[in-house]
Amino acid sequence: MNRRKIVDNKENVKKASIFKYLRNYKSQICLYIVLIFIAGVCDAFMSIYLAKVIEDITLARYSHALILTVIVIGIRIFQWVCSYCTNYIYYKYSNKIMADLNLDLAKQSFVLNSKTFDDHDTGTFVQRIVEDPARIVDKLAGIAEKVMTILSAAIIVVYIATLNIWISLILLAIIAIGITLEVNRVRIRRKNRYAVRSKSDDIHSLTTEIVRSEKDIKSLGLETRLSEVSKEDYDGYRRAKNRLDLTDLKFWETRDFVINIGTLLMLVLGIWMLSQTPVLLTVATFMIVYSNRDSLITVSRGVGQISDSIVDIRVSQSRIFSLFDEDEFVTEKFGDHHIDIKEGNVEFKNVSYTFKEYEWVAVDKEKGKRLKKKKSYNREKRLISKNKVFDNLSFKIHANTTVAFVGRSGSGKTTILNLMTKMYETDSGEVLIDNHNINDFDKESLRNAFSFVNQFPYIFDMTIKENLLLAKSDATDEEIVEALKKSSLYDFVLSLPKGVDTRVGESGIKLSGGQKQRLSIARAMLRKSKIVIFDESTSSLDNFAQEEVKKNIDLMKGESTIIIVAHRLSTIKNVDHIFFLDDGKIVDEGTFDELFNRNEEFKTMFLTENI
Repeated sequence: MNRRKIVDNKENVKKASIFKYLRNYKSQICLYIVLIFIAGVCDAFMSIYLAKVIEDITLARYSHALILTVIVIGIRIFQWVCSYCTNYIYYKYSNKIMADLNLDLAKQSFVLNSKTFDDHDTGTFVQRIVEDPARIVDKLAGIAEKVMTILSAAIIVVYIATLNIWISLILLAIIAIGITLEVNRVRIRRKNRYAVRSKSDDIHSLTTEIVRSEKDIKSLGLETRLSEVSKEDYDGYRRAKNRLDLTDLKFWETRDFVINIGTLLMLVLGIWMLSQTPVLLTVATFMIVYSNRDSLITVSRGVGQISDSIVDIRVSQSRIFSLFDEDEFVTEKFGDHHIDIKEGNVEFKNVSYTFKEYEWVAVDKEKGKRLKKKKSYNREKRLISKNKVFDNLSFKIHANTTVAFVGRSGSGKTTILNLMTKMYETDSGEVLIDNHNINDFDKESLRNAFSFVNQFPYIFDMTIKENLLLAKSDATDEEIVEALKKSSLYDFVLSLPKGVDTRVGESGIKLSGGQKQRLSIARAMLRKSKIVIFDESTSSLDNFAQEEVKKNIDLMKGESTIIIVAHRLSTIKNVDHIFFLDDGKIVDEGTFDELFNRNEEFKTMFLTENI
């Protein structure tokens, strides 16, 4: 992507707004706002008429008081109708807005490249895709309700101010001071709110990992260590939350102190006026003023609450639309050529790749100072490390052969697979499939070219049949049975009470490691891709399950190009060709016997694992 496109992308991200989604329901939202406004006015006039009822009763105008009471009841019924309609609109259309936004964010996550997922923790995506949209919609509805409350309270304050000039001056002073304090509180709150949400991401990521790996944690006795890590994350969240809450507390207590002093002054002034001769204030007026004194708190507090909601919306909006920021959340890039792979040849030509790690540093734009590390906002991207994995790497894999990449951990085996499938982007050089540069492939062509069987395949919380249909949605029952037989899973499925309609639980929890691998192989067989990749697919299995997987691989020979990244060298004795990697270079290649006889390091690795 050229510099101009990156700049355009950043500008589009800055302009991105939740209002794009609100516009789809603008007539319903306008009706919602009108009804909220009407309900607020009704609430204000109910308070005013009730005040007049009090005044009429104190002056013995009972007939007039009765008429006003009937009017108040009528207003209350009308307000209830408006309230019901607003709630109906909110519940119906807020869910639609959230669904629209969730779907777009989920779709965006699908186009992010694998390096982007490597660079960010799980909480970053879960919070932004699921929780932030809900928070935005809730806060928007809250703003509308707070405006109604403020409107109602403001009408009452204006009414009270018309009763006495001196009381009105006190009211204006209290409201002005209260709003000023709220504005300053919210200005500070915005920075603290970003920090809290960032720490919340960390907590969600850690919690997700703990829940998913609870068996490993128990079996390895990691409870104490992970409790310490959890404590660190929760302490970080607690400190950030304390800064947020204590700042709010300081301003709120000051605001409430000013309001209480102002209320006390009104009380003293009212009593003084009642004691004068002639009386400067009637008892009824004094009761109206004093009984509605909470309207002062409502106005100043409501302004602050609206400001809080705006801050939360801006924070959430910034977070969710940053998923569209190409600089931080890099998307996959595809060509525009639809190419059907007929053979399955693979070639690397002078491929170079550098693994780069970045951190995002918060920056105070006004002072130009770095504030802290980790994920914050108003940020700049800084390179903290880079590792040259490959430099001019070249090799060829012929169609319908079975090849393996071996080498010690960190030699670059899995990175080759990520570059081959365009999960990672090369720095330079070409990756070719059937002599076509993979950068020219459209998404469908490239994805259809490969099937993956990973070390820890992800099995979805669906039935066995539904998991298989993910690979080929139009697969017939006969094709499913054939895939299950070839993957040595058919007898197991037959033994289940519900057969292929058996749910396997989250991450396939109801299946053993070998059964997950065989189900993953069945999915690969259904896809019938020309290139099938096994990435460390037997390293976590027992010897029996490992032999079963090897048999499954043998069944696929000659039909597809099979590429194996192997941890156990004993699993690749029968492959056609082996590439032996060390430090990002192919230092040797040949058959198993050739490497065993001439390469001492390869021989040592094999003998070590088989002693």
